[in-house]
Amino acid sequence: MTDTITITGLVATEPRFLITSDGLPIASFRLASTQRTFDRESGEWREGDTNWYTITAFRSLASNVNVSVEKGQRVVIAGRLRIRDWTSGEKAGTTVEIDADAIGHDLNWGTAEFTRTPARSAETAEAVAQ
Repeated sequence: MTDTITITGLVATEPRFLITSDGLPIASFRLASTQRTFDRESGEWREGDTNWYTITAFRSLASNVNVSVEKGQRVVIAGRLRIRDWTSGEKAGTTVEIDADAIGHDLNWGTAEFTRTPARSAETAEAVAQ
């Protein structure tokens, strides 16, 4: 079973872009998503806990992330959720990852201009990365 998730948050790291030896473009970055609640008594918004996600995009989505998404921007992500436990020596933790199906700017926080890109080959994606 695949868990699908849609989440909004802040791009916390500069997106990393690479092309594998097989020609597969991959982009990844960390996303911080902080829950906010409205306190009716004080009339103010309160910041809650921050959840951290590793976002990974493949193929044309990765190439478009490379030229469109920057650290500090607010985005909306839709994709498949993966939660994995890990251990390394005495350390252990949980990694929460989202394999993105779609990424866009959150227009609650600003404006964006959309430019449609033609279908890209791996060679074109590599040229865009440079």
